[in-house]
Amino acid sequence: MTKTIARAHWSFWAIAVFALVWNGLGSVNFAMQMNPDIVEAYRESERAIIVGRPLWASAGFAVGVIGGAIGGLFLLLRKALALPVFIASLVGVLATMIHTIQVAASPAEFGYLGLFVMLVLPTLVAMFLVWYARYTAHKGWLA
Repeated sequence: MTKTIARAHWSFWAIAVFALVWNGLGSVNFAMQMNPDIVEAYRESERAIIVGRPLWASAGFAVGVIGGAIGGLFLLLRKALALPVFIASLVGVLATMIHTIQVAASPAEFGYLGLFVMLVLPTLVAMFLVWYARYTAHKGWLA
């Protein structure tokens, strides 16, 4: 038995591509932060976050961005697995943010825009993608 999938709105494709690109770039960022030679070129305040990051926060970072990229791929493929993968990604992002907030919560070091981009924006995007995957599943756009 096959399940009929409703035709997705054009915005679905734009958001799915955004999810894949956003998290793909996050995955590249994660890979770069695992290379000590690259980290050496970062500012002192950025190195403090990366070098002092405990294993659980690094694992959260990996799950957040790699899971988000896989979720974006599932969204593009219109698979309902996108939702649980995006939920796992959100949990990973939150774990990473717990550590990052402890180390980098000073506007003096990063500026308000830097803190927004580093702390708030990834969390909002991850939350939006969980909501959007749930919404698209409800609309019948995912199988």
